[in-house]
Amino acid sequence: MCAYILVAEDDGMQAELIRRLLVREGHTATVVFDGRAALDEARNRRPDLVILDVMLPGLDGFGVCRVLRRDADIPVLMLTARSAEDDLLLGLDLGADEYMTKPYSPRELLARIRIVLRRTLLRPVEEESPVLRVGGVTVDPVRHEVTCDGAEVGCTPGEFAILNAMAAEPERVFSRRQLLEHTRGHDRASTERAIDMHILNLRKKIEPDPRTPARLLTVFGVGYKLVDGKGPA
Repeated sequence: MCAYILVAEDDGMQAELIRRLLVREGHTATVVFDGRAALDEARNRRPDLVILDVMLPGLDGFGVCRVLRRDADIPVLMLTARSAEDDLLLGLDLGADEYMTKPYSPRELLARIRIVLRRTLLRPVEEESPVLRVGGVTVDPVRHEVTCDGAEVGCTPGEFAILNAMAAEPERVFSRRQLLEHTRGHDRASTERAIDMHILNLRKKIEPDPRTPARLLTVFGVGYKLVDGKGPA
């Protein structure tokens, strides 16, 4: 599975290490050293993945991620030397698919890259895959599309994975760990908090009033479930 990956990292040694790891894995990689250059390169040649350092000069990684999410659905893996939960949640709120803190091991970085690419480049293409409908929410696994009350909804790969899993089994209560398996492909208890942010973002997109959810419900102490939104008869 070869991909074109854009690396935005202002530390020259770190950028070269990442580039060599990617080339060794069979990928094509381009390195840029500031946020504006990252946006220019992403617009000129759409990458399969952007590895994005938060502390970039000019326009920081959060700003780059915000623009990428506004303009296109490009997977983003954010890197930061700051481990504060607020930074993690901001990155996920902006639509980052993965978030890693420095220092990290090259093996873990490659594993995270494989997970994101597996989700985005190897999507199911079986024509018989059914379109999933739960009330006014429709999920098309083949076209990778979501609509809500007839309007198209833009979802990050992680949000789509969660909604697709829940739409396939409406009314089922999913724990955070179960949803994490769908979004990341493996259990990482330390990142289950990220699921809450994905749910919050999905509610903004499919709920008439995100403050009082009627479709994507919390089951306290257990997890979340997707319902038709009609309420009791």
